[in-house]
Amino acid sequence: MAQAMAAIWATVLILVATGVEVVADTNDLGMNWGMMTSHPIHPKIVVQLLKDNGFKKVKLFDSDPRMVGFLAGTGIEVMLGIPNDQLEFLSDDYGNAKDWVKENCTVHLRKGGVNIKYVAVGNEPFLSSFKGRFTKTTLLAMKNIRKALNEAGVGKKIKVVTPLNADVYESKSDKPSDGAFRSDIKGTMNQIVRFLKDNNAPFVVNIYPFLSLYLNSAFPADFAFFDGGHPIQDKNVQYNNVFEANFDTLIYALKNAGTPNLTIIVGEIGWPTDGHSEANKANAKKTPRASNRGNFERHWGIFDFDGKPKFEMDMSGKGAHKLLVGAKGVKYLPKQWCVLASYATDQNLMSDQIGWACYESDCTALQPGASCSNLDPRRRTSYAFNSYYQMKDQDEDACDFKGIGTVVTQNPSTNSCKFNTQIEVDGATRLSFAYGAIAVLISLVAFLNLL
Repeated sequence: MAQAMAAIWATVLILVATGVEVVADTNDLGMNWGMMTSHPIHPKIVVQLLKDNGFKKVKLFDSDPRMVGFLAGTGIEVMLGIPNDQLEFLSDDYGNAKDWVKENCTVHLRKGGVNIKYVAVGNEPFLSSFKGRFTKTTLLAMKNIRKALNEAGVGKKIKVVTPLNADVYESKSDKPSDGAFRSDIKGTMNQIVRFLKDNNAPFVVNIYPFLSLYLNSAFPADFAFFDGGHPIQDKNVQYNNVFEANFDTLIYALKNAGTPNLTIIVGEIGWPTDGHSEANKANAKKTPRASNRGNFERHWGIFDFDGKPKFEMDMSGKGAHKLLVGAKGVKYLPKQWCVLASYATDQNLMSDQIGWACYESDCTALQPGASCSNLDPRRRTSYAFNSYYQMKDQDEDACDFKGIGTVVTQNPSTNSCKFNTQIEVDGATRLSFAYGAIAVLISLVAFLNLL
């Protein structure tokens, strides 16, 4: 039987339409290592975190040499990433793709070097929200990168893929057996899956059960979890959660496209821990881990911004829940916070300044139902002020707010709402990761074989 691959949490056992039993193995666990952050943890620390927790695979969203270089000698399987904004450049001229492979890929392939297994060309390039912007360039870029890898003599070792969101396929009913690729990209998707098949490369898909609930308020919340309800019956298969149903919809879409045995990797999956009423640690713990769709986008992942684990997990598949090993060697700024001064009374000024602070930083935890949503108005203002103050590395001027901000040394956190102190970042690391976003997107992904 041809092999397929899926990604689920290590404690999960599911049946898919193929009738194959799926069990995760800790050797198949990997992580997404994102670089969309204002305060990146040093790559050396992140790589040690991967090793400490036994992760054997990592998926990157770029090919930053500072990140990739620290993976040398670890044996960890690496999926390099090429951002969407490079697709046109790589599709226009084969020479550009050849240069990219030389500068970002083969330079790391030496004895004791980086174990690169995939190059991910683009990231969810066919999202409906992109309105077809990357439809014409993605496959051409994939072909050019593959040609360059082949010419470099590593095409058999390193496969070209493109991670796609689950919105590239659909079902006209609620039954997975009606699965097919989205009508507006069907022709392109048929070409891509044939390209993958011809080159013995996998189909990489990102499946987020949370988004089903987020996009449809009538969606039954328990169907998002593996112990959920509201089953769907399709022929002789009963689906008890949205992941099973979604995954099998893809299986049928591939079958209808003429590539039924194509290998599948679920590259991202997860549940956010804040920024939405259903986004919390309890729900995230029940769910497999893993475009700006909502405030929750900054809260994916199993580690916080400073590399601390968010909750206990079972990495063994045997019910042994425990905290993962946190990042070691992370340094913090002084234990001080910016809050609203006790003498501040001008409500209009407060409103104006909290709006400005949140625009410039991260106040998603203040959203309705989020972890800090129950703060009183003055504490809400303090949270916003501190978020901006920490973002600016505790610069003295960053706690002015027209005279109503003040620095304190007593932690203003509550039981449910944490006022953070920022981590220290050296200039070289910050420059290397200068992408302007807030959250460290490190999310758990399980790569496993359907034998």
